[in-house]
Amino acid sequence: MSPAPFPYQLVATDLDGTLLRGDGTVSERTREALAAATAAGAVHIVVTGRGVAWTRHILDDLGYRGIAVCGQGAQVYDAGAHRLLTSVTLDRQLAGLALAKLEAEVGPLALAASRDGVDGDVLFGPGYRVQEGLPALYLEDTAAVWSAPLNKLYIQHPELGDDALVDAARRTVGSLVDVVMAGPGIVEILPLGLTKATGLSLAARRLGVKAVGTIAFGDMPNDVPMFGWAAHGVAMANAHPELKAVADEVTASHEEDGIAVVLERLLGTA
Repeated sequence: MSPAPFPYQLVATDLDGTLLRGDGTVSERTREALAAATAAGAVHIVVTGRGVAWTRHILDDLGYRGIAVCGQGAQVYDAGAHRLLTSVTLDRQLAGLALAKLEAEVGPLALAASRDGVDGDVLFGPGYRVQEGLPALYLEDTAAVWSAPLNKLYIQHPELGDDALVDAARRTVGSLVDVVMAGPGIVEILPLGLTKATGLSLAARRLGVKAVGTIAFGDMPNDVPMFGWAAHGVAMANAHPELKAVADEVTASHEEDGIAVVLERLLGTA
């Protein structure tokens, strides 16, 4: 008796904390499970909060040649052609107003910003803690942040934790911009209404796939809209409680091949 066909046409995976292990690699088991899913007719699409400049080397190392959604949904990127298909930028005047209002509420913030484009630099100012291994340019004067188009801002507070900072920002400036937590120490200010679901829906339309045919994997609150769009959302065991609360199921952690565990079950190879 032949196995049942793979039930999804699109497999959407976040990168950090989901597809990538802590050392930045993808396990052989997960690679094989994704290859089997694509051989069964599905398309694998990476959907990450990282901008293209922080994503493309990973995609190149993986041999990934398809469409990727980057920058929290702001950028739809053709990895094979190394070019942007769509890009949404942050209104800098509105972002500056939001930042001023937020600082009036919670005090000074450390700031970083992601510039638009395939080669867009990430700039960071005094006090901002950049994740080790990620390329970024230091700015003594953060006024230079505003000199070119941006996809998003990153903010950190010297005392408030990530969840508290997100709550304060949404309460204070949520009518001007969107605010998400994308990982430990990574709180972002985005164009209002922009989410991973925005970019994923655009990419899916290009691929001729609908939400009802999509399974999504993630680990952080910024994946909540993607889970809301996809037919089935799978949170990693290491996921934030906010994402687990809306997930259709919870799998093993990113260190324990959580994506492969689910795909192998669906493929009938578990």
